[in-house]
Amino acid sequence: MDFLVEMDLEAADELVSAGIDIVVEKAAEKRQHRKEQEEKQMAVKSLIINPGSTSTKIGVFEDENLLFEETLRHSTEEIGQYATIFDQKDFRKKIITDLLESKNFDVKSLNVVVGRGGMLKPIPGGTYAVTDELLADLKKGVQGQHASNLGGILAREIGDSVGIPSFIVDPVVVDELMPIARYSGVPELPRTSVFHALNQKAVAKRYAKETGKPYESLRLIVVHMGGGVSVGAHENGKVVDVFNALDGDGAFSPERAGAVPSGALIKMCFSGEYTEKEIYGKVVGKGGFNAYLGTNDMREVTKRANEGDEKAVEAKQAFLLQVAKDIGSMACVLNGKVDQIIVTGGIAYGADVVAALKERAEWIAPFTVYPGEDELLALAQGAIRVLSGEEKAMEY
Repeated sequence: MDFLVEMDLEAADELVSAGIDIVVEKAAEKRQHRKEQEEKQMAVKSLIINPGSTSTKIGVFEDENLLFEETLRHSTEEIGQYATIFDQKDFRKKIITDLLESKNFDVKSLNVVVGRGGMLKPIPGGTYAVTDELLADLKKGVQGQHASNLGGILAREIGDSVGIPSFIVDPVVVDELMPIARYSGVPELPRTSVFHALNQKAVAKRYAKETGKPYESLRLIVVHMGGGVSVGAHENGKVVDVFNALDGDGAFSPERAGAVPSGALIKMCFSGEYTEKEIYGKVVGKGGFNAYLGTNDMREVTKRANEGDEKAVEAKQAFLLQVAKDIGSMACVLNGKVDQIIVTGGIAYGADVVAALKERAEWIAPFTVYPGEDELLALAQGAIRVLSGEEKAMEY
């Protein structure tokens, strides 16, 4: 009898043990499911809008993973129908929403919409919520009419339509210059901050992340080489000095003149041979390699130089010398204490270009190369940093 009781107790223990195992297993499954759901909820799905003069680039990201992108091109006839940049708003919005519908993409699944920042008042770098005040200045174009003004406007409209936030990130008007960097020698002509802020900030923060250091603790020189060239000194998380990449100073580029002899320029202006528009065209658009070699394609310059074209060889060497001098200048801004020189932009794909810059400037600091630029990703990353709590949205 005792033996049977003992058997029953053992069987009961086994049943209890099995039951506990099942309960534990079920609880683990629930925890895993909850974790997966939370991770899924934490993913930030963003629509990125980057309007240009003849196209609108859009991308949809889940965190930093690109789901799809599209470049929607606009003919001269289409754009020509509208008297102002702002008048294009509904036209561009419709082609964006039509594309999303054609891909069966549910706009309500988005967490945020991010637009390329436009010609606002000078502001510090960062991610800005598209507030009513910011929206009003984009509509007015307080520093000029440019297609990028539509980025924040479209982001706000689409975001509001589904009840989600809208942002802009590091527009070209980012201005963090230290006061003494603004002096030009002519009080009426202060130096201004016009540069590739979005890409410069993005690669600087990428380098900081990859090295495990706060961006704010680093002293960097960032060299962006594309259609324009900008070389900036980054200190304590700010671009404290930078060469104007549009029409101010610094190295010449594929289509811009950079710094030019001011006396000779004044004489040219008053020679009676040129209109204001023609002079400006020599500085922006038809300057640089365009003026010397008739091309704005660095690949073509390199091809001609490699084939023995002496003009191409000399012009390319002059370009590299000027960029290296800009790097040296920014090293002085940082008192010679430079953690890294970061080279980026389309021209950074040229290994020979990077090698030549290293030969002249690597004694200052080591080089890191991030060729090209990914504006859509940079815009998405700006929103992610805010939504994840890594950064606070800036106030305009």
